[in-house]
Amino acid sequence: MQILDNLMNEMDSAATRLDAALKRLEGALEAHLTRAGDPAALRAEITALVEDRSRLAEELDDALAREQELQALADEASDALGAAIQEVRAALSPEEEEPGDGQG
Repeated sequence: MQILDNLMNEMDSAATRLDAALKRLEGALEAHLTRAGDPAALRAEITALVEDRSRLAEELDDALAREQELQALADEASDALGAAIQEVRAALSPEEEEPGDGQG
């Protein structure tokens, strides 16, 4: 009987330790879930963030392409304006006299 009593005491002690460990685990899990929030909500938020990132990357690519187009147009306009300025200057400046034209 002594062996059976010792075994029962050890089983009770092990059950008590197991119960305490399970309570600590439940507490830790509850604290973790409280910090993390609802897993389904977190998945939905992550999905939304990934979609936003994808959309923003596309918008950035479009904006960069548009910026390149605008820069090319600005360069073209600048070249045309420079040519027009040269033409106006040439039209407004007096013709240079040829050397040896008899004046002087």
